[in-house]
This record gives sequence, C-alpha cells and structure tokens, in this order.
Amino acid sequence: MSQLNDRLAALRGPAPAKGHDARTLAALTANPGCNRRALLDAAGIDKDAIAVHLGKPRPLAKSSLALRSGATFEHQVKADGCAELLRLLRDVLDLPLPEAAHTDLAVVGTQDASPQVRYIHTRNAVLEALRSTSPARTLLDHPILQLTVAGHPVYLEPDVVAFQIDGVFHIIEIKSFAVVDQQASGAKVAAAVTQAAAYVLALRELLGKEDIDRDRVSHNVILVTPRNFTRRPTASVVDARKKIAALTRQLNRLIRVEPLLDALPAHTTFDLALDQDKRPTRDPKELTAALQATTTRYTPACRHFCDLAYVCRGEARDDGLIDVLGSDISDDLGGIDHIGTALRLADGTRTPAADQADLAAALQHAHAVHTQLRESA
Repeated sequence: MSQLNDRLAALRGPAPAKGHDARTLAALTANPGCNRRALLDAAGIDKDAIAVHLGKPRPLAKSSLALRSGATFEHQVKADGCAELLRLLRDVLDLPLPEAAHTDLAVVGTQDASPQVRYIHTRNAVLEALRSTSPARTLLDHPILQLTVAGHPVYLEPDVVAFQIDGVFHIIEIKSFAVVDQQASGAKVAAAVTQAAAYVLALRELLGKEDIDRDRVSHNVILVTPRNFTRRPTASVVDARKKIAALTRQLNRLIRVEPLLDALPAHTTFDLALDQDKRPTRDPKELTAALQATTTRYTPACRHFCDLAYVCRGEARDDGLIDVLGSDISDDLGGIDHIGTALRLADGTRTPAADQADLAAALQHAHAVHTQLRESA
C-alpha cells in the first residue's frame, strides 16, 4: 500500500490530499466508467483547482441562499430534541407513542474535539445502543462516521441522524427541496439517497469492525423534506440498495487503481506548481496534456457533480463524443458509455476488460436470445 500511496502522491505533487465527504463519495456512483475521476479521486487531487487554472470552472452547485434555507429547515426538524422528527418517524415506521432517547453526539467535552475523538464517541454510542437490553429506542444526532476510501479512513460529518429501533439502525437524510403532491425532483432524490448510502456503508463498516452483523443497518433510508410549498416537513422511506451496491463497486474500484497508473506515461503529474502565494504556475498546456493521458467518460450529468465537467466536455466536443448513452443505461451496463461498445461486446467482436466479463456474458446471452427470436419469427 505504501508504494501505491507514493505513486498517487507523485500524481498530486506536494499539495495536501483533498479529503472526501458524502457528496464526493456520492458523485463516484454517477459516472462509474470514468478512469480519470477514479485516478484523481484516489490521489486526493483538487479537481476544482485544476478546472479553475484551465479556465473552465464549474458554477457553484448551491447559492448561499439555498445553503441558509437548508440549514434553517434542518434546525426546524431537529428543534427541541428532534421532537418534530420523532413525530415523523412514528408515522413512517409505525412506532408507538413513547419517546426515544435523544443523544447529541456533537457534544464531546470540548468544542474543538477532533473528528477521530468524535468518531470514537459515536462508535461507543452506537455499540451501547445495540448491546443494550432496554427496549428504549435511540436517536443519535450529529454522528461522525468513518469510511475506508482507497485504503484510507475518511471521516464523514453528516447532518443526518441514525435511529435505532429493535436493534436496527436507519439513516435519516434531511434535505430542503420540496415534495409537491408526493413528487420531487428525481435527480435531487437520487443525490440525497446516494449520500445516505455513504452513511449506510460507513455505519456498516463500524459494525463490521466489532464483528456485528452489518445488516443491522437498514438498506431503507428515511428522507425528510418540506411538504408542498410550505416548510412543514414530511418523511419518506426509500430503498437504497441499488445506490449502496453502486457506491460499493466504486469504492472497490478506487483500490484497484494500479492498472490505471500503469497506463500513464512516465512522470505524469497533475501538480499545479503553486508559488509562495499558493497561486498555480503550471503551464496549462502541460496540465491539459497530462489530463488527456487519462481516459475520461463525459456525460451531460457530469455538470451536476464533477468539478472537471467543463474541461471534459470541451474534450468530448473536440473528439465528437458528446452523444453517449444516458447515465441510467450506462450505470446498468457497469460504465459502458457508447452504444457501439455495448453492441461489440454483445456480438463478441470486442474483448471485454477484466471488470466487464460478467456484463459481456449477459450482453452476449441477450444477443443470442434476440437472434434466436428474430430467426424464429
């Protein structure tokens, strides 16, 4: 692992590694076939700094007004020991009237407690809740979770709540986008559930380290949002199994970056060569050439989650590759992003990569069945 870390550090240069959070982990699942993103994320490279230096930054994902609105809604839901949230949980989980024990895990002796100390505090509270013989339910607010990403522990600081009922934990994600007539933006819901999936995996990892059944963290997440055009909250239970599986695949892929590193030209680096004032001095043409040594997979959805989206979009336009499969179909095909690639795998004229063998077999089976049906018609 140390040799791999040295190779990734060489890609990054002297800049400190940029850590992950739930949003960046969620973004991994949105474009599973992008080798460029896999490499840069494994190395902890600041993609936004690269995009800014190349003159193609991504617009801010959220305005300050939207951020304040989200914080206000979360405060409303969690006020008075999460009284409003408990009311919602009784409805969606069919709970009896008795109150749950609310524990604020942000309180750890000192206000400047390190993430590691807060994580230990969270772990102890989780284990105490699971091992308790009391029937009381436990509501854990402001937990700090830990997830292993590319062999390194990453601390997640969610604004979520973990709720334990009958020995099973549920992850709760609070978002400020509205649900109107029981309908919400599909993209926003998907992003929220994928973030919650990161927390599910982190909490399952915590249990796994203690030899506790990981399934004691439910695959169903609870999404709390405003109802209609009011600020009145409503809760929905969402099955996150598909998102959990997709994120698991991508995290496993970050560990297997050696083949991607081996494919790079010698001495490739994405170092911005910062001066004493932290301003990049790297020749943009050299940096662009280094990026182009990696294999990228641009889709229109990249604009919503990746800082390099506009850099990659320019390359895709130059190469005539803007027309690609939609993200849903591509994700179902394990990251295959072009119709021609899928068809060649299906008819056996393209040799699948090592991680495409199962998909290629499924496509070839579907192709054989289709051919048989067509010939018998």
